[in-house]
Amino acid sequence: MGDSFRAAAYGEPMSDVRIVTEAEHRDWLRAHAVGFVRPPVLTPEQIEARRALFEPGRLLGAFDDGRCVATYRSFAQELTAVGGAPVAANAITNVSVSPTHRRRGLLSRMVEQDLAAAEERGDVVATLIAAEYPIYGRYGFGPVTWSTQWTVEVPRAGLDPRWSGPADGGRIDLVDGEDVRKLGPELFERFRRLQPGAVSRDALWWQMNTGVLRYHGDWTEPFYAVYRAAHGEVEGLVAYTSDEVWHGKQPDQTASVLGLIATTPRAERALWHFLCSIDWITKVKSGYRGPDDLLPLHLPDPRAARITGHADWLWLRILDVVRALEARTYDAAGTVVLEVVDAAGSAGGRFRLEASPEGVSCVPTRAQGADLTLDVAELASVWLGGESVLRLAALGRVQEEREGAARKADALFRSPGRPWCPDMF
Repeated sequence: MGDSFRAAAYGEPMSDVRIVTEAEHRDWLRAHAVGFVRPPVLTPEQIEARRALFEPGRLLGAFDDGRCVATYRSFAQELTAVGGAPVAANAITNVSVSPTHRRRGLLSRMVEQDLAAAEERGDVVATLIAAEYPIYGRYGFGPVTWSTQWTVEVPRAGLDPRWSGPADGGRIDLVDGEDVRKLGPELFERFRRLQPGAVSRDALWWQMNTGVLRYHGDWTEPFYAVYRAAHGEVEGLVAYTSDEVWHGKQPDQTASVLGLIATTPRAERALWHFLCSIDWITKVKSGYRGPDDLLPLHLPDPRAARITGHADWLWLRILDVVRALEARTYDAAGTVVLEVVDAAGSAGGRFRLEASPEGVSCVPTRAQGADLTLDVAELASVWLGGESVLRLAALGRVQEEREGAARKADALFRSPGRPWCPDMF
């Protein structure tokens, strides 16, 4: 009704929101570029590379007089819950609205249509990386992981300038993109089972990030290095680039990390030390890391790692409260009744959660009175372990209906470490 009213009031034709056909994909790509203020003309190579992203039924578009004016894409994903279980997710990306068609409810219609399809498929959550903070809260999404960037001043770090490799029997090897496509997927599967907030990478991801599919046009292969433990298993991988800067015949080059994953602390430590030991490198930019990353503490002088960026990263919407709460583990024991408010969807209701290290049960209940009342977006942030119930209660975003309930729930949802999503999608 809201869209119809606006259209009538301003004399605007109603835009048609629907699934994009393969024949419309090129127009959809143009609209996506326009929405992100990028050149709207794509080369044939770029169009061909993006063709791999077309999945029937998962691209939505808004069309006005036959021209695409808004874009939206979703795809199947798995998200790692606290405890390591994979959870079926509806990943959302490529969301844009042309500047000529803003404030007409097009995004709302696309979100509503997509989330309804996700619920029908049985997805437990929906995920996205928000370009702007204020957009997605009104659809029940909340920020669940945060990202921090460091710049390491290598001369100040205090590392041994004679360091030539790990002292634990492991080794660092330089590899190329073909090696990464062979070694990376299995390593990443082991990594993501250990990291709450990590999302799955399909074969397309590895092709796009090693230059097989050149989605962004020009491609220069980065440097790749792996850490092999003494027994030969690959336990870490880093991709990085370097600029070429000299001042007065003195090198002043920066190594910029595109991604670093490790399944053991020794692998992570060795890869950071390797980056800081490269001749001519005076700065190392960490890329997007978790807020509790160990990078600064791997350095004799942690102050040499200066925070240069910190912001929200992965956003999450819970679609099925029961399955989400039962998917994760709990280190404490307790029972709490939650009143979940979902003004924008169907995940609301009253739920009784009984959890302990031995197991968990969550069921809808009609019991009189809840212990806590919270929005579905706030439930997402505590579900993944990135936020504290007590902090949200202090902010007025969780209502304590029974005295002491917030502290009890905080102990229940608390996790050993912060969630982290290393990927952009």
